[in-house]
Amino acid sequence: MSEKIAIITDIHGNYSALKAVLDDIDKDQEIKHTYCLGDLVGIGYETNEVLQLLSSRADISFVMGNHDEAILDIIAGREPYSRGSEKIHHQWIASHLDRKFIPFLKEIPVTLESVYNSKKLYFVHYHLSEQNDFIPLDKEPSDKKLDEHYRASAADIICFGHHHVIHHFKSKERLYLNPSSLGCNYQPLAPYVVVMIGEQGDISVSFKEVPYDNKEFLLGFKSKNVPDADYILKIFYGDQHLKYM
Repeated sequence: MSEKIAIITDIHGNYSALKAVLDDIDKDQEIKHTYCLGDLVGIGYETNEVLQLLSSRADISFVMGNHDEAILDIIAGREPYSRGSEKIHHQWIASHLDRKFIPFLKEIPVTLESVYNSKKLYFVHYHLSEQNDFIPLDKEPSDKKLDEHYRASAADIICFGHHHVIHHFKSKERLYLNPSSLGCNYQPLAPYVVVMIGEQGDISVSFKEVPYDNKEFLLGFKSKNVPDADYILKIFYGDQHLKYM
């Protein structure tokens, strides 16, 4: 029997995009489970709405993202990786986080592994160094680079996020997938990916884009006085809010 899973990543505090994607996933009763590859919060400001929805679901597994980690560090009194305006933004997100979600966030692991029809899957927010830290973003990824980084891995499929573009690399060694950011897009579309693994180990990959209404979300950056709103709206959403002003 074929096994079907969904993979989402980089929600970044965008509740309406998340709700649209989960509603779409729920329509497909063949999907056994959903994996979320980190950055549940940060950038977007709908922190508590996103965490309320995600923590209420028993059919989603998570790995830790760099934004999630930074906000937990701030709450715990540790120095986060972020600096300058990004750190100020993280401090603002942390100050608005409902403390009831801290145990949920703290329990999220850095990596996960699963097996479906003998295929081994490895889930991580982004590639890790030997010290288990996220490595710098590679803006020119390739199957050769990925094979070199994961040369010691026994996984058949490696799933990650962080880089807000689709990755779909197939080498002789394995398959690499990044569905792109669910919550940050230059269009009112929320992406995710569905992976189906057949009984014989055959793999089918379907990239999805779910339309949603992002007007209220985009305009909220200014009305809620989100730090660095102009920069965020330009870099992560392509200034889409201007058409509503």
